Amino acid sequence: MHKTAEAILDRALMGYDISPTEGVVLLKQTDPEAIAAIRTTADKLRYTQAGDTVTYVINRNINFTNICEQHCSFCAFRRDDGDAGAYWLDWTQIVEKSTDAVQRGATEICMQGGLNPQAQINGKSLSYYLKLVEVIKQKFPQIHLHAFSPQEIEFIARLDGITYADVIAALWDAGVGSMPGTAAEVLDDEVRRILCPEKIDTATWLEIVGTAHQLGLPTTSTILSGHIETPEQQIGHLEKLRSLQKTAINQEYPARITEFIALPFVGQEAPKSLRRRVGRDQPVLNDALLLTAVARIYLGNWIPNHQPSWVKLGLAGATEALLWGCNDIGGTLMEEHITTMAGAVGGTCMEVETLQTAIASLSRPYQQRDTLYNLVISH
Repeated sequence: MHKTAEAILDRALMGYDISPTEGVVLLKQTDPEAIAAIRTTADKLRYTQAGDTVTYVINRNINFTNICEQHCSFCAFRRDDGDAGAYWLDWTQIVEKSTDAVQRGATEICMQGGLNPQAQINGKSLSYYLKLVEVIKQKFPQIHLHAFSPQEIEFIARLDGITYADVIAALWDAGVGSMPGTAAEVLDDEVRRILCPEKIDTATWLEIVGTAHQLGLPTTSTILSGHIETPEQQIGHLEKLRSLQKTAINQEYPARITEFIALPFVGQEAPKSLRRRVGRDQPVLNDALLLTAVARIYLGNWIPNHQPSWVKLGLAGATEALLWGCNDIGGTLMEEHITTMAGAVGGTCMEVETLQTAIASLSRPYQQRDTLYNLVISH
């Protein structure tokens, strides 16, 4: 094995943070022996940082509309108003989906949607989003709402002419419990210019997530990988997340990033120009697993919970990722449209027993958790 890679892994095992340069060295390894050593290191760090128990959450996704003003190059979910397949759930449908979730044991509803400029009440975007929260929280005060990405926060603030902090504070007061760290794709503006030119830039994403931490709203973090980005850009992304979390911890902000999720690009239904550039329809499992392991090594001292995406990788791929540094297998979701419309093979719903069986196949114990990684004692 490459001596440099070996030295980097040794330092990581001693508890040191690896540098961006060292992270790139690890991501560029092609020798099977080196890759095996990276996997083993990530697995050991997972054990010391997060323990042996694999957690999961019982949750439901509600993608409340797919009408969106933006045109991200990888998105097969969005529609224009009036298009075939465009939808926008009404309050009754949202309550129905929430009721179904609670009846099936969900502790979390994850809610995100397209950026629909018509989603307003009395000419205010924020009023619509607050109503969305209240409709669920009035009926189910106990449910944790994991809702609205940094992109949605910017959208509301821009339409209503208010600050990000105003939006986050109002949603938090209304009952949102945490913010999904999606819309991150790759935190590199060169990549974003091609992938999602209308989306918020890197600095804005970091500002909104940092503001959430200052105000007490926990967030998650993600990367969309395996399309046009380089190993250097992947590590740059991890470095930005690590710095953000260090700030939250060192400044003693009341909230921080609870987990990291690697989301491999699914290109089957993506617009043709991007599909041509990427050159394949489904994620390359080996690439996703190497990034998963390097992310554990890079972030684990600061973000201890790492999760694969069974929607993107399929359950077998996600189970394999539990040997590459992940300590959580994600949620039941109950329905998932964004990745499924992109042509993902993982499906849209996972029974708790199916997740438990997958974890048990590795001879690892499993335990239900809530959104913020508190263990849920089953009755």
